[in-house]
Amino acid sequence: MSSLRPVCLYQFDRVAYAQAWQWQQELVRARRENPELSDVLLLLEHPPVYTLGKGATSDFLKFDPKASAIEVYRVERGGEVTYHCPGQLVAYPILNLQHYRQDLHWYLRQLEEVVIRVLRDYGLRGDRLAGLTGVWVEGRKVAAVGIKVSRWITMHGFALNVSPDLKGFEAIVPCGIADRPVGSLAQFVGDVSCDRVRQRTIAAFAETFGVRVIELEWPQKLANG
Repeated sequence: MSSLRPVCLYQFDRVAYAQAWQWQQELVRARRENPELSDVLLLLEHPPVYTLGKGATSDFLKFDPKASAIEVYRVERGGEVTYHCPGQLVAYPILNLQHYRQDLHWYLRQLEEVVIRVLRDYGLRGDRLAGLTGVWVEGRKVAAVGIKVSRWITMHGFALNVSPDLKGFEAIVPCGIADRPVGSLAQFVGDVSCDRVRQRTIAAFAETFGVRVIELEWPQKLANG
């Protein structure tokens, strides 16, 4: 039997942001109460939605959130405003960093490394930019990273633009960075799909964190909200 720490993987097609947010909160709460519970990785896509970090400024919205046809949420992660939509693969790791390294900067770099390894599989070089969080390809930001950590239990995570409609980003200043465009994997690689990228992401996550990923069925209790 492998001695690698197991991480329970739950995959979904498209999940409303509010539902996935609630799931994360419940998973974190349970692990604060019992730190020995298994780590979790959620992989999914969202319908169109804008989210702002806890301290984010609404100045980076180019519209009135009260009159928006697209849902807007202010959540507990760090960072500014971002956009989620179909064609973007979102990863929410619920990890107890006491079993890895109790270092938030290390954890952010690890999440970036997962994306960089996925991009490498497609023959692309993913870049980090000094002082910023995320991953860029040829100057275009293809992945955003934003986290919340409570008692060393993580939530939120990263979003990799695989083949989304990028028009939704035009209504915001993504991550508060006005001078660098948003991009997607599809702009650099033909015939790419979230399904294929999911499998590469799972492998890259396992390699980067040195864990054993086990895919499971979603617990009925959480599925019912």
